Amino acid sequence: MRFTLPADLEAHEPPEARGLARDGVRLLVGEVSTGAISHHRFADLPDVLRAGDVLVVNTSGTLPAAVPVVGAGLAVHFSTGLADGQWLVELRSTDGKASAPYHGGAAGQRLPLPGGGAVTLRERYSRDRLWRATVDNGEGSVTAFLRRYGQPIRYSYVPRPWPLPYYQTVFATEPGSAEMPSAARPFSEHLVTRLVAAGVLIAPVLLHTGVASPEAHERPYPEWFDVSATTARLVVEARTAGRRIIAVGTTAVRALESAVGPDGVPRASSGWTDLVVTPEQGAQVVDGLLTGFHEPRASHLDLLETIAGGALLDAMYEEALRSRYLWHEFGDVNLIVP
Repeated sequence: MRFTLPADLEAHEPPEARGLARDGVRLLVGEVSTGAISHHRFADLPDVLRAGDVLVVNTSGTLPAAVPVVGAGLAVHFSTGLADGQWLVELRSTDGKASAPYHGGAAGQRLPLPGGGAVTLRERYSRDRLWRATVDNGEGSVTAFLRRYGQPIRYSYVPRPWPLPYYQTVFATEPGSAEMPSAARPFSEHLVTRLVAAGVLIAPVLLHTGVASPEAHERPYPEWFDVSATTARLVVEARTAGRRIIAVGTTAVRALESAVGPDGVPRASSGWTDLVVTPEQGAQVVDGLLTGFHEPRASHLDLLETIAGGALLDAMYEEALRSRYLWHEFGDVNLIVP
C-alpha cells in the first residue's frame, strides 16, 4: 500500500491531552463480506460487536525501555531479551526531545549507562540497526534496571515525554514489551465491563513485542509468546460454534497464529515465534482485527491485508485519510470484521 501520511494526522500526544477519555478515540469499521465502512467512537464497540465474539488480547506490559548513554548524546532502546541472557538493542541519537536512528557503533564497544550499568555491543543483528548486546547492571535484572533508569520509547512525532502509565493498556499484567501493544490502549475498565455484559468474551495471550522503528519498516523478528490451554480451548469452541475470533492488535494475531498446529487447531504453546502472517500464507484462526493505523510501507500492512483483503484495506485507509483519523499509538483505531 502506498500513501502519504500528512504530519498533522500523527497523534502527537495521548487522547487525554486532547480532552478525550481513552475510549473516546475514533473507530473506523470495515466489513469484509459487504465492503461497508462506518464511523464510530471506540466507546461504541459493545454495540458494534456481537454476543459470542471472542476478543483475543495481549497481556504484555510496556517496559520503560529507553535508557540514555552517559555523556554521549545517545540512547539505548532495549528491544528483546534473548534466551542466552543477551539483549537485542537499538542505538538512537537524542536531542533532548525525541530520538533518531544512529548507525554508528562497533562490535566490542562498551556504552556506559546510568547507575554504573553498561551495554556492550557484540554483533549486528539486523541491517545497520539492531545489535546483540550483553548488559551489565547492578539491579539484579534488566527489567529492574529499566524500571529505575528507563523511560518509554518515543519517536519524533511525540514532542514531549509522557509517564509510563500512558503507555500501558488495561490488559497489561506481565512487563516485557519494548513498545506498547497499542491497539488495546483505548480500552477502559468500564468498557471491558460493558463488553462482558454484552456477551463478548475476552481471551488473553502474551507476546512481548520488540522495537518497531518507524524508519526501518522491517519484518518482525522472533518474539516471545505464550498461549494458554484455556485460551486455545475457548478459541476452538468458539470457531466450532461459528463465532468470530477478533484479535486486538497484530501482536495478538502473531501469538495466536503461532499456537496453531499442522492440523489448523490452536493448542497451548509458548516459546519464540518468527511467524510472519502474509496474504500468501493466510490466517488460520483469526477472523477479524482491531488495530491502529500503520505507517506507509510498514510490514504490519501485509497482516492487515491478510484479514481485510486488499480492496477493503485500501478503501479503509483512503477513508481514514479523507476523514482525518489520527495515526500511531496515541491515535484512532480501525476494526476489520468478517
